[in-house]
Amino acid sequence: MAQIREIKKIEREKASIHSHITGLGLDEKGKAKFIADGLVGQVEAREASGIVVQLIRQGKMAGKGILFVGPPGTGKTALAVAIAKELGEDTPFTTINASEVYSTELKKTEILTQVIRKSMGVRIKQKRTVYEGVVKDVKLKVARSRYNPYYVSPREAQIVLSTKDDERTLNVGDAIAEQFMKLNVKKGDVIWIDAETGEVTKVGRAKGFEGAKSYDIEVVRQVDIPTGSIKKEKDITITVTLHDLDLNLAAQSISITALFSFFTEREINQDIRKQVDRLVKDMVNRGDAELVPGVLFIDDAHMLDIEAFSFLTKTLESELAPILILATNRGITKIRGTDIESVSYTHLTLPTICSVAIVLLTKLGVENSLRYAVQLIEPAYIVAQRKGRESIKSEDIEEVSKLFSDSKRSVKYVKEYENLLLK
Repeated sequence: MAQIREIKKIEREKASIHSHITGLGLDEKGKAKFIADGLVGQVEAREASGIVVQLIRQGKMAGKGILFVGPPGTGKTALAVAIAKELGEDTPFTTINASEVYSTELKKTEILTQVIRKSMGVRIKQKRTVYEGVVKDVKLKVARSRYNPYYVSPREAQIVLSTKDDERTLNVGDAIAEQFMKLNVKKGDVIWIDAETGEVTKVGRAKGFEGAKSYDIEVVRQVDIPTGSIKKEKDITITVTLHDLDLNLAAQSISITALFSFFTEREINQDIRKQVDRLVKDMVNRGDAELVPGVLFIDDAHMLDIEAFSFLTKTLESELAPILILATNRGITKIRGTDIESVSYTHLTLPTICSVAIVLLTKLGVENSLRYAVQLIEPAYIVAQRKGRESIKSEDIEEVSKLFSDSKRSVKYVKEYENLLLK
């Protein structure tokens, strides 16, 4: 009987109110379906987010951020999660409340640096030993949580894996058992387990497997039954963050006691980060890895001060920068540390433009600002391409101007819904 002993415990993200979101729920033309991918409603916001995703994929969001404004419970965090999911399943997503920046233990620049590096992924290709096969049987043993007697969690599991040529029974611990529960692993699923880290990957449903049920509601990928031995060498791709690599390198130079006590609350030496950056660049140049820009979501952005905004602005201009999404439920408010009142509004920073569209852009530039008019060009070009055109028309400008607000409309919006926003 084969057994797996975890070398290190895998801390998985626990299920949350946004765990069910798999994307923005858009059709092939970029139009939002009312209910899709775990989202309901917010049609215009989802369509605007779809344009943002396309701009990101085309590399046209460098140096720019996104700002979501709305009353509590309107789906700002859900949209940020959906954008990350649209960019890829392994895209890092880091969320932080602006109040967490002001810590008594760390400088705010250090906290911001850490969350930024948590939002930058490195996709590494390597050969690993795994257990791969079709699930013939899985039994979870649950017990009350050590911390909460009202919460039941899996303590261990027994799973039977088979291929066309082999079959084994594995006993696994709580970390892997929790992943079985989260991934809803059942008979007929094809999975593999990393023998070193214990990470579980669910590949899909086995074609023609007798134990597989035919009445599953979820849409799943059909895959062939694996061949060969259950335990094998496999070329796999894992995604870690720059912050993970920072901690890993820093941990090599400190004692085990420090690692489990106060190390994670300390500042990380900049020399270590430079070493990690050099290591990552070497792997990328050799073709052994690739960078995966993730999403950094900062909620209650109105609590950031002028120094934090300045630091984030500088970071956005660097080569290793994630997609920054800010959210606030405030209207017109003073920036902390200044007497400047700022309104929350969303903006994006040359294709062929027809003469009528140029007239409309000029009108918008005069009525609002030149920056706003220029920022509409790229989103309008994406809308035109979706309609099978390479030139921007006035209807494209009108469409994107409804999705992305200028400062004047933002002020009007804030005043109109002032009773819903916090003051």
